[in-house]
This record gives sequence, C-alpha cells and structure tokens, in this order.
Amino acid sequence: MTSTPLILRSLLFVPGNRANMLQKALALRPDALVPDMEDSVPAEEKANARRTVAAHIEALAKTGCLVVPRVNAPDSGIMEDDLAAVVSPSIFGISVGKIRSSQDIVRVSAVLGRLERRAGVEQGAVRIVPWLETAMGVVHAYDIASSSPRVAAVAFGAEDLTNDLGVERTDDPAQLAYARSAIATAAVAADVPALDTPYFHLRDLDGLKRECVLARRHGFRGKFAIHPEQVETINDAFSPSHAEVAHARRVVEAFREAEAEGRGSLSLDGKVVDVPVMRRAQKLLDLAEAMGKQRPKP
Repeated sequence: MTSTPLILRSLLFVPGNRANMLQKALALRPDALVPDMEDSVPAEEKANARRTVAAHIEALAKTGCLVVPRVNAPDSGIMEDDLAAVVSPSIFGISVGKIRSSQDIVRVSAVLGRLERRAGVEQGAVRIVPWLETAMGVVHAYDIASSSPRVAAVAFGAEDLTNDLGVERTDDPAQLAYARSAIATAAVAADVPALDTPYFHLRDLDGLKRECVLARRHGFRGKFAIHPEQVETINDAFSPSHAEVAHARRVVEAFREAEAEGRGSLSLDGKVVDVPVMRRAQKLLDLAEAMGKQRPKP
C-alpha cells in the first residue's frame, strides 16, 4: 500500500490537434491535463496532434498539473509513434485506450522502457492509465490493473463499452452498474484508483454532480472532464466535505477511546462503529490530508 494517496479527482481532456486549446489549458488547474491524440482527433489530424502535443508538453508540465497524454490504442498501428513523441521527464504518465488484457500492458511497458532510455528518463518512471472500455477489458480488469507497477490508475470508458456491447448509451445508471462495480472492485484489489467515464452533457452540471456521486459510491476516485467548466464540480464531488471529515474524526476518536477501554465496537449517533467503519473513516482522513498537501490553487 502506498502511504500517500494519488490525487486524481479531475483529469481534463484537451484536443491534441488544437494548439489554441492547449495554450488555454495553461491557465487551468485540474489535477491532471490529458492532451488527447486519440478519440478527439480525426484520423487525418493524428500526425498534427502528435507534433502539437509534443511541442506543448513542457509548458503543460510547468503548470504544476500532472500531464498524462492519451495515445492511440495498441492495435491502432500508431501507438509507438505517439509514445515516442511524448515520453520525457515532463510527463507523469500516458493514458492508452482500449486495453483488453495484461499482455497489452506488457507491450506498452516494453515500448516505454526503450523510450525512457532514449530520453534519459528513469526506468519505470512513466506511469500507465489504461482505459477499460471493451467487454474484454472489463472482464480482465484485475489482471490489467495489477499487471505492472507502471499502472497508476484505471479508466472506465462507457461510450466505447456500450459500442462494443452493441447497445445505445442511455442515461439509466443501471446500464453501467456492472461495469462500474467490476472496474472499481478490481482497482481496489490492485491498490490503484479507478477513474470514471466522461460526462457528455456539457451544460448540465447538476447531472454531472449526480453522476460523480454515483461513481464515488461505486468506489471511483475521480472522473475525466471534457470541458473546463466541469472541473470544479468534479473536484468538489470527489473531495471529502467538511462534514464528512468532521464525522470521520469523531468516529476515529470514539473508536480509539472504546478500544482503550477494551471494547471492539461502540454506538455513535445511533449507529454501530466497529473496525471496518473506523478504517473507512481513517482512509477518508488520510485522503483529506493528502489533498490538503496539494499545490495551492490560484
């Protein structure tokens, strides 16, 4: 287990072929910036996106945000070109689409190792955020999440998953309940955070908040944003509230007092507090402390 949780509440996509949007992103402060060379870029613009993202990597890193470029899938034929363009000391990691098995991670990791040596980057430093967005990816979620120390988090892609299933994406939460539960459970078992799928109703911040709450209840730790206006809502939803922190402190303190008296449980506000409840409260306090140590927002 890591001593300090990785804070990835909001990860903002920026189209990689749009230099003006990458420039605007320099003023933004999500937890991570994701210059995108995959789904938001048309086929004829892939080479341009590669060049444009590479030219902006260092400036994006200077914002203090983690930089996690998204590259094309292993079977795209251009993944290695994308990786070669972005691997440098300036990135935290790379996000890669349509990961179907642990063998895909082995392949990506091998390419990263070669590129790290070429770029003078410490071996293993570049992390991987794989997208689980196919039926195969969901079925193999734990194998993927635990396949390499490079895996920093796993991302859920609902649009591609419903396409793979041959169904139309709806707003019914039940449609994605199994996939969300499977991915979040696998991520916890592998000790990495799970990151939720983007929300595509741009102007519906209330709907975004509801989906964030739903994802957090499934065990997700963050969510991808496709517009800067979504970042604040996502950050708030995946941050412990003042009330949650205050309650967690009461739980931990009350349990420690009971423990000192030789009791393994107690009643607080009419509810039983035992070891699992105390541990959940302590995890929330640890998360809140880690968030408090982040760089200040301007």
